[in-house]
Amino acid sequence: MVFVTGATGILGRVIVLELLKRGKKVRASKRPGSNLNEVRHSYSFYTENPDDFFNKIEWADVDFDDQSSLQNALKGVKEVYHCAAKVSFHPKDEKEMYHTNIKGTENLLFACEGSEVEKFLHVSSVAVLDNFNEKGELDEDSDFNPKFDHSAYAISKHLSEMEVWRAAAEGLNVAIINPGMIVGSGNWHQSSGELFSTFEDNSFTFSGGSAYVDVRDVAKIAVELMENNIFDERFIIVSENKRYAELGKQIRTRLGLKDAKVLTETQLNIGRLANILFGWMIPKLRMVTKSNIEAISSFNTISNQKIKDKLNYQFIPVKESIDFHLNNYINDKKLKK
Repeated sequence: MVFVTGATGILGRVIVLELLKRGKKVRASKRPGSNLNEVRHSYSFYTENPDDFFNKIEWADVDFDDQSSLQNALKGVKEVYHCAAKVSFHPKDEKEMYHTNIKGTENLLFACEGSEVEKFLHVSSVAVLDNFNEKGELDEDSDFNPKFDHSAYAISKHLSEMEVWRAAAEGLNVAIINPGMIVGSGNWHQSSGELFSTFEDNSFTFSGGSAYVDVRDVAKIAVELMENNIFDERFIIVSENKRYAELGKQIRTRLGLKDAKVLTETQLNIGRLANILFGWMIPKLRMVTKSNIEAISSFNTISNQKIKDKLNYQFIPVKESIDFHLNNYINDKKLKK
């Protein structure tokens, strides 16, 4: 039995599907109010027989603050894929994010100690990478630098990783993956699922960029690392580094919209001053923080060489990935009309 946390999320659901395609029995965590019909519908984007796979999932309501709940979820489980996390860059979510990402991971690993779990894969983020290599790139050795200014999300993911490495030191077989911005279908208004609606709804974008990867690639690599027993290592999972303006142009052109205007770092810093003065009165301004400005104005090259060498893996090009998932986004919008 394999246990997948965060199984209703944009990545977790596809890891579940990938495991089912390989004949694995899967128990999947969800919240009591999770929309499973949305997950079932999203499977139609990835397979011709979505119901056949969806009906094989054993769903479990899991409380990550309750050890007995976690222990029940882990009964008979040999492998864990830990995808559950809170992703936010809004200051109001910091407390919840620290609790979910750090304490939730700690509690799950503690429950694993007294169970049959032999393998544990943790989904982290490229947000934890700091120091550049001699090529001027971020890679697996780019350790988190606590002296730098970080988002609360990056800090929470770094501290989550520390919990996983601690469990590894105590004998658990662990692997950590650090995906870039995940491009996927479904969950259109949550976390990375907001990619398309954000570019559709906003006529502006930013001067920086990010590293992107298709959700199908992340799921396949995660499962292959576990199947090949590749442990005690971390792997960056990105396809290509792209500027926001380039992605915005591709998405907005397909949606019949004008190109987005690029906001400069100077303009954003004016917004930050406005946040200091008026953030208490205008909630949207609270997003304009120093770490958020730096994140959306920077464009770092993130290397995927290690995973390509390890698994001889070929990534889906970002343009192709955007086209595939954007088409699903458009078709879903038509369904709702």
